[in-house]
Amino acid sequence: MTRGERRKWLRLAKAVVAHHLGSAPARITWQSGGITNFVYGVKHQEGEFILKMTPEKDKLDVFRKERLASEKARAAGVPTAEVLYVGDEAVPYPYMLQARVYGQPAMHHPERLKVLEQVGRYGAMINSIETEGFGHNFTQPPACTTWAAFLRDEIELTRRLLALQRHGMLDEDRAERLRALLESAGEGVAHGQLNHGDLRLKNVLVDDSGEITAIIDWENSLSALAPQWEWSIALHDLSIDAMEAFLTGYGASPEQIEAFAPVVKALNIVNYVPAIEHFVEQGEREPLGWIRTRMSGALDLYSV
Repeated sequence: MTRGERRKWLRLAKAVVAHHLGSAPARITWQSGGITNFVYGVKHQEGEFILKMTPEKDKLDVFRKERLASEKARAAGVPTAEVLYVGDEAVPYPYMLQARVYGQPAMHHPERLKVLEQVGRYGAMINSIETEGFGHNFTQPPACTTWAAFLRDEIELTRRLLALQRHGMLDEDRAERLRALLESAGEGVAHGQLNHGDLRLKNVLVDDSGEITAIIDWENSLSALAPQWEWSIALHDLSIDAMEAFLTGYGASPEQIEAFAPVVKALNIVNYVPAIEHFVEQGEREPLGWIRTRMSGALDLYSV
């Protein structure tokens, strides 16, 4: 972002704060920025806040979804940041203003296993919340009213399975087994459950003692099968001991883990496709080789 663009967005951020809090902020500081979101820390006589803004005008619904998901989770007992305003009336771009939550990123805390048990416990609370239909857009009448429609239209399961075969990750027989497994997983399921969609330590804040102060960043939240979808994201980059800590906190029995494991693995595989396609586009052969190794089962040290 150029200096001129930064000045523009800072001016817009100040306008949002003044519109909703009644006066200009005492201090506003750039926290982070990327392709889609710009984040500011706000100090105001009314308190401290976090402001997210985006130049992508169609992301207003995403901010609304984040607010709804975090509110539902907080009502169920999950610590989340309170979202105060979502809109585009103060400036012609979507924004979300929320109360600041204090804490440090959990991935840097020394007692990771203790934190992961809590993450698992809160994950079970999140997944207990019923939602309408299936998919990432569940604040409006759902586009996918069945799990089969979600796999077909939103996940594009057929395209992903073909991509996995084309890039040498799966053979045809294994791809068809994954298709059958995923399609049958939703048989008889009338609606989804709330899933955070990225329930990992990078989206968890903790205090010095390791107690969770907030689960943040609900942008990837969705209505899906639970716990299968949640586990496929939350567990895939954890060590065996870390997985056990999460699942213990979740309250899962060994029998339940074994029963859900095939679908969790299948979802993990098909959700790797965007990363695979990125590496192919960039011509990065080494990470593709490591993904093939993962999918071959060579790194599974506990089964033959």
